[in-house]
Amino acid sequence: MKRRVVIMGAAGRDFHNFNVFFRDNEEYEVVAFTATQIPGIDDKKYPAELAGRLYPDGIKIYSETELPELIKNLNVDLVVFAYSDQAHEVVMHKASLVNACGADFMLMGTKNTMIKTSKPLITVCAVRTGCGKSQTTRAIVKALKAKGRNVVSIRHPMPYGDLGKQKVQRFAKMEDLDFHHCTIEEREEYEPHIKMNSIIYAGVDYEAILHEAEKEADIIVWDGGNNDFPFYYSDKQLNIVVVDPHRPGDEISYHPGETNLYRADVVIINKIDSADLDDINEVRANVRAINPRAKIIEAASPLMVDHPELITGKRVLVVEDGPTLTHGEMTYGAGVVAADKYGCEDLVDPREWAVGEIAETYEKYPGIGILLPAMGYSDRQIKDLEKTINDAECDSVVIATPIDLRRIINIKHPACQVTYELQEIGRPNLEDVLQDY
Repeated sequence: MKRRVVIMGAAGRDFHNFNVFFRDNEEYEVVAFTATQIPGIDDKKYPAELAGRLYPDGIKIYSETELPELIKNLNVDLVVFAYSDQAHEVVMHKASLVNACGADFMLMGTKNTMIKTSKPLITVCAVRTGCGKSQTTRAIVKALKAKGRNVVSIRHPMPYGDLGKQKVQRFAKMEDLDFHHCTIEEREEYEPHIKMNSIIYAGVDYEAILHEAEKEADIIVWDGGNNDFPFYYSDKQLNIVVVDPHRPGDEISYHPGETNLYRADVVIINKIDSADLDDINEVRANVRAINPRAKIIEAASPLMVDHPELITGKRVLVVEDGPTLTHGEMTYGAGVVAADKYGCEDLVDPREWAVGEIAETYEKYPGIGILLPAMGYSDRQIKDLEKTINDAECDSVVIATPIDLRRIINIKHPACQVTYELQEIGRPNLEDVLQDY
């Protein structure tokens, strides 16, 4: 008899694992997905056009809070854990719950989930959300393009809309962002590539995506999401992993970030310009203990502010990257560093003015504190974010998201933008490891 399966996910790794392992597998029947982390993706269906011949009605997506009832009511044999940026202890608690409900618990590895590409492959991953993957990927793409290589990036999935229409997405110009109805989170990842005249793919079906990308690439760069490991492998491959000394110890205590650390050819210790020396040394020691063969690059992410006078002596509202503050668990980011550097009078606590889904985000993630996460997974969230910003009593707004929010929402307060790029320090550097590769 077929084993009845529930896949726990967050609209990314879960769909990929289904596509490459379960979709046409007669030994299993996936009876449900569960969803967490990303608001609004439960109470949907994985559509029949993506689910394949064994699932003519598609597959229902439920909230993860319903998991015990699903195991009982759907007679589930196996639960597959398929999302990222979770502490090892949290993963084990979920496994214990699943086992107590009678089902087996499974973590899928690289062998059964990676698709082979015929192209040379560089992967950029991390041990936590918010380590600095994006600026690392951009630095690699720039370096390869400067050498005359035809580079195509493929981004870890963020399909939060109509899944059937998001099977394969190609972004080469700004109009593509509107065509695909991209959320703020999607724009933050795709727009910087477009500005570099670089092509980036994303979507839901990563085998179909790879086939399209291979048609126009000399080299493929995997741009990872959260701290997940790559969806692809190649006979010619370089694995780069970014670690964060602002969160020492996380590199060996979060799933599946530690998996990335074991697999790394190169480890970039980022943000050393703003981290404590003891924390940097702790991270370096952990990297050496886990993976002594990896080359270590030290790097900074120096800040640039377009109008620092809007910070100096002002009461500022700081808007930071949403996922970094929520499941990334960072208590501060580039906006706070910029506010301190340029001498703000005070940080304004936005929680008094938070409305709708922004208020709900604070309830779900109380550790965010006085920063405002740029949540934008839906039109409603974007409207709630806009109202929260505009109602807040502040002198100015510090925007520390990867894109300028002023092009998406109408901010009534004076606002400045914080940007940052990767800056390697000393040797070896990316030029060295790319030359060897």
